[in-house]
Amino acid sequence: MEQKAAESAIGPDPSLLLVDDDEPFLKRLARAMERRGFVVETAGSVAAAREAIATRPPAYAVVDLRLGDGNGLEVVEQLHERRPEARVIVLTGYGAIATAVAAVKIGAIDYLAKPADAEDITRALLAEEGELPEPPENPMSADRVRWEHIQRVFEMCDRNVSETARRLGMHRRTLQRILAKRSPR
Repeated sequence: MEQKAAESAIGPDPSLLLVDDDEPFLKRLARAMERRGFVVETAGSVAAAREAIATRPPAYAVVDLRLGDGNGLEVVEQLHERRPEARVIVLTGYGAIATAVAAVKIGAIDYLAKPADAEDITRALLAEEGELPEPPENPMSADRVRWEHIQRVFEMCDRNVSETARRLGMHRRTLQRILAKRSPR
């Protein structure tokens, strides 16, 4: 999508709230969305997002599902209470049908798996009602999906190799070898 087209499709209120506890990802996405014409505010927690919504409910929001202090669905609910027409995208690395359905039921317009890039997010935020999203141009390889899943479980287990290996049903040494390698493309 061309930047000029995105800027004209944004509308009169370009306010965008980005909510994610992954600070490097949040900063990268904020810069990319500002280049596309949005006026970005960031929040690293449910509490910070609630405060931002109470002060100035944005026209657009991109909310991570799992945050350190709670669930991103709480943010979606509060935003839709304050501004029902807000367009919200839920991002997650933990794709599950149940959470996707829950997100859409409470007002999210789309549900994207991480790592989603700014182009995919912009396309989803500005999509017309009822328009089906295009499939991603560069989907993740099966190796990358597996690696991402292992990394998420590892983080959920507070970087405990033994606990992660137990939850994934693999040998601890096998997991250590996987974690020592670079991420696949």
